Formats: sequence, structure tokens, C-alpha cells
Amino acid sequence: MTEANAPQSYPARLTIDRPDTLDRLTTLLRFIWIIPIAVIITLISGDRTTYVTSSQTGETVRNTGTSITFSIAVATALMLLFRQRYPRWWFDFQLALARFSTRVAAYALLLRDEYPSTEDEQAVHLDIDYPDVKLLSNWMPLVKWILAIPHYIVLFFLLLGMIAAVVIAWFAILLTGRYPRTLFDYVVGVVRWVLRVQAYAFVLVTDRYPPFSLS
Repeated sequence: MTEANAPQSYPARLTIDRPDTLDRLTTLLRFIWIIPIAVIITLISGDRTTYVTSSQTGETVRNTGTSITFSIAVATALMLLFRQRYPRWWFDFQLALARFSTRVAAYALLLRDEYPSTEDEQAVHLDIDYPDVKLLSNWMPLVKWILAIPHYIVLFFLLLGMIAAVVIAWFAILLTGRYPRTLFDYVVGVVRWVLRVQAYAFVLVTDRYPPFSLS
């Protein structure tokens, strides 16, 4: 196949270097070591929270906040719809957050021993292409999250499989110090699949439908 006829890579890509060996102790206690960085990523991403306030009449009112990633996704959709623009700093923030959260995920899933850095790439290589908005349909962001429903269904079962794979890998690492290649590739493939769906339906960088593939 010539370079001109080669298939174009998807605008969201992820590879994670597979280590030769993994530390048994840090693997055993990973659920403890990850707590500080998990708190940080939760604060930065602004996950949905519910808080209780009291009205002037003394009535208890429950308020639910939205995550910053959700807010940016909605704002981007509206910007593309009405102005056909994608502010670069919105994209840069989402890219940096995706890279950081994926490093944390790689650590949580036992794929790497290095403690997740807030800045350095380490062994997690994630890239999302900044879009040419002239090539994007201005109305597609309104329906992409619906069009991605088949992916949500498939990912539900893949994520269940990933949980089982990580549990098996945990025992394998404790016994051998290695993450089985097949399980490693599967877990990375699921994370890669999630990234492509996010890039399509929520980060809104492409109109290309994500492939149903782990590779």
C-alpha cells in the first residue's frame, strides 16, 4: 500500500509502553498509593458534586454542579454551532487534562509503576489533533453524543472485561512481576477506545465516527 493510499490515523491516539517488570509491593498497595493523585484529578476535572443549602424560608435545597469537562463540551458545541470556532485554549486544556487523567488511569490499572506526573509525558503517549473547524459540520455536535450510543453499549461490556483483566493481572504481577501481554494489550485497547469516543462525542475534534477496534 502506498503512502498516498494508506488509511489516515484517527485524530485521537494512545500508546502506553509495556514495562518488562513491575514492582510487586507498589502493585499490592496500589489502592493506597493512588489516593493523593486521585484526589487531585478529581479536583481538577471538577466531577459532578451535590451540595445542600438552606433557602430563606429554611427549606433545604439540594444543588448539583456540573463538571468542567461537561461544561466545556456544551460550550464548544454551541461555539461550533453558532460561530464555527473552536477556541484553542479550550482544546489545550482538554488535551492536557486527557493526558494527565490517562496517566492516572494507567497507574490505577497497574500498567505502569511510575507515579503519575502532572506535566511529564512519562510512558503514556496520548495525542489529539486540533481540528480544522472548516471541515467540521456545525450541527453535528448536537447529535454526536446520541450517535455514539452503540459505542456506549459495547464499552459497557468491554469495561466489565477490563475489570476482570486487571484483577487477573494483579495476581499475575504479584506472582511473576509481569503484566501478561494479552491482558496489557486488552486494557490499553479499551482505554484507547474510550479516548476515541470522547474525542468524537465530547471533545468534538472530528466528525469521523470512531472505529469499533481495540487497536
